[in-house]
Amino acid sequence: MAVAAIQAPDGRLLLGRRPRHRHQGGLWEFPGGKVEAGETVWQALRREIREELALEVRAGRPLIQVPHDYPDRAVLLDVWHVADWSGIPRAREGQRLRWVHPAELSASEMPAANRAIVAALRLPPRYLITPPPAAGREETWLARLARLLPRFPLVRLRVPGLEAAPYLHLARRVQSLCEAAGAALLLSVPGAERGGGPDPERAAAWVSQVGAAGLHLDRHSLMRAHSRPLPSDLWLAASCHDARELAQARAVGVDFAVLSPVSPTPSHPDASPLGWASFRELVARVDFPVYALGGLGEQDLPVAWWHGAQGVAAIRAFWGAIQ
Repeated sequence: MAVAAIQAPDGRLLLGRRPRHRHQGGLWEFPGGKVEAGETVWQALRREIREELALEVRAGRPLIQVPHDYPDRAVLLDVWHVADWSGIPRAREGQRLRWVHPAELSASEMPAANRAIVAALRLPPRYLITPPPAAGREETWLARLARLLPRFPLVRLRVPGLEAAPYLHLARRVQSLCEAAGAALLLSVPGAERGGGPDPERAAAWVSQVGAAGLHLDRHSLMRAHSRPLPSDLWLAASCHDARELAQARAVGVDFAVLSPVSPTPSHPDASPLGWASFRELVARVDFPVYALGGLGEQDLPVAWWHGAQGVAAIRAFWGAIQ
């Protein structure tokens, strides 16, 4: 299925309501339709939007591919983000239409396969992972973070080696900065990088104490998790490095993941990079957004999108974006 996330200049997205007599009837969905024999996905997308809505799609980029099994059929949604289009939407197939802001998508009754699309549309293309503050330089570190937040509205507070109490103290200060900038903060599990730390369920309780937007599980915490430790209105993310960890992330019910390393990185010189071909193959098996991490930066966003990534996650490349 070729699917279009059509976005207006004011940020709103176009939804259509499926007729009652059709599969998943009565639910709201992103417009699109089946790819016919001999068509590319892009050709099918432009044809379907012209036929359904009388719109001309001029340009777009891949957003996410969502494989999903319903009780009566399996589908693969090949979703494109479309912000360059012309015309006035008309319901040529009798469907109801409406424009909604991304933050309102979760309140819409949609087919289960659309949940990953909603997450992808709410997430930014850049995911900033913090380096630890140098000893005695916490104020300088916080000042730099404050300057970065307008450009990087999704942040993971990762401070390896810091114990729980000082980590939570720092997290509260970072959360204050994020609130002021309208950014979302995800906490890590302190001590998890050493194979220890609290259970994910206990770390999840700290999310509400700090007022953060969610929790990011590293590979050790992910493999210790037995179920989703957070309610659905908070972000749950995970760091993955192979198919086994991605499968565990899916079982736990993450909203998105980070897959690494895609390219060689100085922080892990002994790690074998996946390369873009393997990244694409691994991401094609899951039904949630995945950021590419490892030796990447702003310049890698286009190639990341074309290989199935939500975008790019980075430490050094993004932390050094503002001097």
